[in-house]
Amino acid sequence: MKIDSFIRALLPKDDKFFRYFEEDVENLLAAATVFRELMSNHITREERLQKIKRIEELEHKGDEMTHQIFSYVASTFVTAFDREDIHALASKLDDILDYLQGAATRISLYKVDTISPEQERLAGMIYDAVEQLHKAILALHDLKNVESIRQCLVEINSIENEADDLFERAIAALFENCKDPILLIKMKELLVSLETATDQCEDAANVIETIIVKNA
Repeated sequence: MKIDSFIRALLPKDDKFFRYFEEDVENLLAAATVFRELMSNHITREERLQKIKRIEELEHKGDEMTHQIFSYVASTFVTAFDREDIHALASKLDDILDYLQGAATRISLYKVDTISPEQERLAGMIYDAVEQLHKAILALHDLKNVESIRQCLVEINSIENEADDLFERAIAALFENCKDPILLIKMKELLVSLETATDQCEDAANVIETIIVKNA
């Protein structure tokens, strides 16, 4: 065990650190919930605009939380986990929310009125992956049950693989069936944003795996 890890093991749990991350991932889960609702054909245009605005608000809140965590790392002598891992996990949670907000903005800018089944399914997969991240991060406070955390990480990996397959099929269908080149570009960019969000979820899961390997 490295000296800094040994020192951390002797210190009481840093509740402030865990509270920051719990609030951050809960904010992300709220955004993923609104985004899943946004990616539906069963809402009005006005409801869609309201949900896009709400996601923007949650994204700004997420930025504030990320800066708060970075400030914690800079001002704390002994951190709960390695500084680079704290920074990486906070950055990945921020990246996921950025891609959700970017996709929501594209729906508004591109005047998307109809959500495809593939886009709706990808939004559901993003929510499912974020829900698993939420469970895993809450469990970091007590590393006695590492296996439950790893189960969340395995599920995120499975979701990302499924999302990759769905993305490839959706892109192929788009190029085969969409005759409007402008619409094709818009829909392709939206699909890329959705698929990249699932990639970022897997990246966050990989950071959590690194944390538990070092500290469990």
